[in-house]
Amino acid sequence: MTASDGPYYRADLALVHHLGYGRHAEVCAPGILALLEPIRARDGLVVELGCGSGLLTRFLVDAGHRVIATDASPAMVDLARAHVPGAETVELLTLPDDAIPTADAIVSVGHVVSYLADEPAIDRAFVAMADALRPDGVLAVDVCDLEWGAARRDARPLARIADDWAIITEFDVPAPNRFVRQLAIFNRNDDGTWRRDDERHENVLIDTAPISSLLAAHHVDATVGSAFGNELLPTGLRVVVGRRRERS
Repeated sequence: MTASDGPYYRADLALVHHLGYGRHAEVCAPGILALLEPIRARDGLVVELGCGSGLLTRFLVDAGHRVIATDASPAMVDLARAHVPGAETVELLTLPDDAIPTADAIVSVGHVVSYLADEPAIDRAFVAMADALRPDGVLAVDVCDLEWGAARRDARPLARIADDWAIITEFDVPAPNRFVRQLAIFNRNDDGTWRRDDERHENVLIDTAPISSLLAAHHVDATVGSAFGNELLPTGLRVVVGRRRERS
């Protein structure tokens, strides 16, 4: 590990996530694509935040969208570049400080903003998204509500095993607005031996109800709901869907 790897989704976990955790993107894609149909019709530009290895990006590109995919993890960016060569570009971007490219739509799944340091950082990220949208642009992202932690307070450790990788995850809710996953990641080397890496992921949980008012102050009319379309999402995961008003 080097400093440039960042705290989350280093190479081993990025690979395991790519191989074994595509279900969320698959479930969310139909609803998001329906929301983005007006954007595709006018050949607008979609910016994806926290693209990971490109699991949702692939659906966007295959549907005919022009996509700039971004992630804060260099390992994820490398995987996405290989997995979705049809994206216009895949680049490093760390919220809330890096500038978001001006876009006709901004999308994100996997509660990317919940990985930020605190609630003010999450608010800054939402404001940055609003300011990056062109008039009549679409916002569609997910975020963890306080309910996320309450529903998982007594969650038992979880293990998943495949032929060439395994992962053990322990859960903790040290405060009502914090959710922690401690992950032990195992990948098989070319010589058949195994290597291990460990990551600790901490998510900030928020009361999502005020997000609509925050975005309204920045010219985005948005609602906080439980799904992008007809999909069933995990308890405590909220979706924020909005549209940018004409600038005055």
